[in-house]
Amino acid sequence: MSDFIQFGSKKICYTLIYSDRKSLGITVTPQSDVLVKAPLNASIEKIQEKLQKRAPWIIKQQSYFLSFHPRVTDKRYVSGETHLYLGRQCQLKIVFSDENRVKLLGAYLIVYTQNKEKCQSLVKQWYLAHAKVRFELIAKPIIEKFLQEKVRPETILVREMSLRWGSCTPNGKILLNPELIKAPKGCIEYVIIHELCHLVHRDHSPAFFQLQARYMPNWEKWKEKLERLMA
Repeated sequence: MSDFIQFGSKKICYTLIYSDRKSLGITVTPQSDVLVKAPLNASIEKIQEKLQKRAPWIIKQQSYFLSFHPRVTDKRYVSGETHLYLGRQCQLKIVFSDENRVKLLGAYLIVYTQNKEKCQSLVKQWYLAHAKVRFELIAKPIIEKFLQEKVRPETILVREMSLRWGSCTPNGKILLNPELIKAPKGCIEYVIIHELCHLVHRDHSPAFFQLQARYMPNWEKWKEKLERLMA
């Protein structure tokens, strides 16, 4: 069943599930949904009382997920425009040519094409190809370290996502947003570590953050850098 509580000016909607358990559990999903699992004999009054006490934590969790969403700016794909690659600023340069390809040369991202209209798709394909290679290289040593947690991702896939930098499926696939290739290596490592931690802890419990801090003590620095750079 669905219901809500009012916490100040904030309305917190939640889904309530009764099950054969001894204590009440509250989870905030990456989509900011609030799931409440309660014992069969728990009253609505007691459940909402607990939700009121946990409301600051719930709002903080929802804000955390929202701040993790990519904010991609519109580009015109014209010569002189600035684009990012691994945190570096590159100037786009369009060169009219019989071939269609993209090349990174120093501080320039050069697009060779006969048709300016193809520039956006060529750059997008270039980013995607480099994301697949770079993410694998960056992830490999981190995955090896996580073997001590007795987890290994089934695979790492690059997939366009409008709402997330990364995601972890129930069967152990880690999905990374190709837009992440525009961020510095430390930001990419942070997202990979974040998702690997979800193979151990599915929610954002204190144990999850303790594990994340063990593998990346300065994760907050890279999270903030990712948000600031890609805003």
